[in-house]
Amino acid sequence: MTTFVLVHGAWGGAHGFHLLRPRLRAAGHDVVTPSLTGIGERAHLAGPWVDLSVHVRDVVNAVLYEDLREIVLLGFSYGGMVVTGALEEIGDRVRDLVYLDAFVPDDGRSVVSLAPALAAIVPAPGADGLGAPWLVPAPERHYDDPAEAAWSGPRRSPQPVRTFTEPVRLTRPVEEWPLRRTYLRAVREDVTGGAFAAAAARARRSAAWRYVEIDSTHLVPQNRPDELARILLDLAE
Repeated sequence: MTTFVLVHGAWGGAHGFHLLRPRLRAAGHDVVTPSLTGIGERAHLAGPWVDLSVHVRDVVNAVLYEDLREIVLLGFSYGGMVVTGALEEIGDRVRDLVYLDAFVPDDGRSVVSLAPALAAIVPAPGADGLGAPWLVPAPERHYDDPAEAAWSGPRRSPQPVRTFTEPVRLTRPVEEWPLRRTYLRAVREDVTGGAFAAAAARARRSAAWRYVEIDSTHLVPQNRPDELARILLDLAE
């Protein structure tokens, strides 16, 4: 049995994996899907203090408190920032690190520094004065199934701005960690304006990575759950 720890993206929540979870569990594996503070089912905990470090702690604690080991750790979209930051504390518990159409940051990089196109919807860093905006509204996303769109759309929530502006901290590049790395690229769009394409190119040109393309728009867990499950189950063997 393999333990999959799936970390959702921005404006999302653990519910975004509701089609993927049963497919992995039906194959006999354990699946943990922590929701990040201030979004998804934990939207009631949103506040201007919520930053990337808080989300890293959400994932680290989920792994440590359950004493999970030899895990497949997946970061979807913004979740790539979170799983990267989590390596400093739980890297020795990760067997496979999977980036699903996600950011792959180096030390000191933030979402807004990797994807300047997002700066148009993210308030400037340091805008912390009284009355300053601290929530970033959820942009629209494409769902292949109208029923899934009707179900998921109302569950998308605004996200605290500091999660996008705080840089990740990492003592060595992702390629230097003693684990297996996979980048899964949704080839139909890049919702960041180029950051995911750059991450995919980084993986393609390095022998340290396995690179796989999926014929989908960005929301792979909901648009291509069967194909994604097959890829992840290959990692479990």
